[in-house]
Amino acid sequence: MVGLSPRDQEVLKAVIIDYIHTGEPVGSRTVSKKYMKHLGPATIRNIMSDLEEMGYLYQPHTSAGRIPTEKGLRFYLESLMESRKLERDEQELIRRAYQDTTGSTEDVLKRTSQLLSELCAQVGVVLFPKLENVRVKRIEFVRLHEGYIITIIVAESGIVHHRLIKGDEDLSQEELDKYSRYLNDTLKELTLSEIKLKILEEMKRDKIAFDRIYSRVVKLLGELFKQTEELEANVYIEGQANLLNNPEFSDIDRLKQIIRTFEDKSRIVKLLDMTIGSREGVHVILGPESQISEFKEIGVVSSPYRRGDFILGVIGVIGPLRMNYPRIVPIVEFTAKVVSEYMQNPLGKS
Repeated sequence: MVGLSPRDQEVLKAVIIDYIHTGEPVGSRTVSKKYMKHLGPATIRNIMSDLEEMGYLYQPHTSAGRIPTEKGLRFYLESLMESRKLERDEQELIRRAYQDTTGSTEDVLKRTSQLLSELCAQVGVVLFPKLENVRVKRIEFVRLHEGYIITIIVAESGIVHHRLIKGDEDLSQEELDKYSRYLNDTLKELTLSEIKLKILEEMKRDKIAFDRIYSRVVKLLGELFKQTEELEANVYIEGQANLLNNPEFSDIDRLKQIIRTFEDKSRIVKLLDMTIGSREGVHVILGPESQISEFKEIGVVSSPYRRGDFILGVIGVIGPLRMNYPRIVPIVEFTAKVVSEYMQNPLGKS
């Protein structure tokens, strides 16, 4: 396959930059006047025609200019886009955004989805590891007041999760400590889902049905499992209304389709899961790559956040294919770094 010459690349880059800013098809006169004054419109028109034949551009209407294809955008992202680091004041703005959080995992991640939406003027999303899939290092029960207990789940990754449960009887802290020790000795290093299955198996076997400690542990965990099952899907989404500001979604029916897709959080989770296991850094998914038909005109910029070597989840921005990638990519990259720093110290501030 014939590669792109430096001049081809220059024209393609100009078309994409202008399209990102305007959302309108780009003509040869615009490229000549704004980006390549050393070349006339006729020469640029010929180059654009060649780029169209090679699949990097397409012409939505006969009389219109051209816009980049998914292939053209991918080439731009991987070969033409100039990498940009955030200025120090931009970095500080992101760091300061977390100063009013409690420091809890949930609070930090909810704030992250809001922050990405505000900074990028698109949809901010955060994939939060599902509690039932967390591999448990330790579980502790702490008496709060009569009938109420805080369950502290320390994951193998180091993140600490808190859940408030209500017991059917008032238990002393001494009794709760005894149940915690029993649980950690018998069910450690399993996920909550595996713990649930193991308990159900033991109940069926009826081996320790009359064990007072075991029966109380079952009740406590039953309340915890009930609560985790009732929790909303493990993805935070903010700023869907920002899509209204993009001319691509001026068609109300089209916009409704996209909004309905956001409401099906399982599909968003699947989309963000594509980032886990990808190479280090920022990952960009363009249109059909998302495998979601309603998102064929959508782009996703995402990055995993982690604690040490453990990938914990994904943060990202969802918007039109012509998102301002030179601005959004470094924002997502730096925010993922800050979130990872918080995950190193999940109960406090970094």
